[in-house]
Parts: sequence; structure tokens; C-alpha cells
Amino acid sequence: MILITDLVEVTLAEKDDFLKVRETLTRIGVSSRKERILYQSCHILHKQGQYYIVHFKELFALDGKPANISENDIQRRNAIAKLLEEWGLITVVNPQIMIDNIAPLHQIKIISFKEKHEWELVTKYNIGKKPDQLY
Repeated sequence: MILITDLVEVTLAEKDDFLKVRETLTRIGVSSRKERILYQSCHILHKQGQYYIVHFKELFALDGKPANISENDIQRRNAIAKLLEEWGLITVVNPQIMIDNIAPLHQIKIISFKEKHEWELVTKYNIGKKPDQLY
């Protein structure tokens, strides 16, 4: 079971930074070895006035669906949150939950904005959409 205290809470410098973070996260994840496909790892969740960087499997768990969240999933989430903070897009409110639990960067693929059109960007969770609204 996922608790809200297990999530990486963040703050944004400006309100419109939410859209920047959301778009940036579409270009960070795990890539296919054979094709130019990137599977988005994390999302930004806005809940009751607060923001969180969450792994897509955490979102499934929060929805009450089965989710096999591994330690490596959490480490990748933490690494991505740290990157976003280094880039000045967010500030992590509770950095203590990430201490000594960050995946190495070689496990994460980052697509530049200008390369975005060369890749198929795949999301495994759609915030705010029910499965019958996806297509």
C-alpha cells in the first residue's frame, strides 16, 4: 500500500512550471533496446494543492490496482526528481526519503526536446482519464 508520505513531494517556482515539468517527464524514462520507443517512468501529480513526482506504478497502486513496484522503480523516480531539481524545475520538499536511494543515470533515458519527434513516447498511465477515454 502506498502512503502519501512515501511520495516525493515537490514545489514549483511558478504555477505554469507544472506544464513544463509534465512535458519534460514525457521525455524521461526507459527506452526500448531495439526501437526508438521511450516508456515514461514518472508523472507529476497535483493533489489537494500539493505536487508530487510519482512513478507510474505508484499511480496504479494509488488507484487500488495491482502494482509490482520494485526498489529500482523507486530509485529511478528519485533520480528523475533529483534531475528536475538540478535543472531548476522543482524543489523537493522531503529530500530525506531519497538519500542513498537513487538509480544511476545510465538506467534512465532522456530525450532532448528537439529529438522528441524522432521517438515514440509511450505513457503507461494517463492521469485524469478513465481507460475508455484513452482513445
